[in-house]
Amino acid sequence: MLVWDNDRRRLSRAMRTAIEARPWLTVFQLPAYAPELNPAEGVWSVLKRGLANLAPHDTDQLTMLIKTKLKRRQYRPVLLDGFIAQTGLILKPP
Repeated sequence: MLVWDNDRRRLSRAMRTAIEARPWLTVFQLPAYAPELNPAEGVWSVLKRGLANLAPHDTDQLTMLIKTKLKRRQYRPVLLDGFIAQTGLILKPP
């Protein structure tokens, strides 16, 4: 199975030929830009809201804040599952 994001760099004739040469290969083509299918978009959205009114003194402080907030998300699997569920993608095989 190939999930193809249709990035212009991967739309070459060589890529299409390689796919056509493999009849057993199932290809799912995604739109070039599909944030609604990307669970990371939910993570970044929540992270950005948490940083909205902060004024870090420098990039080191900003980096520390981002790492801390991402680390906290790591320990909330229900929240992370929610980001995946929001995409409509399957969490567990049938």
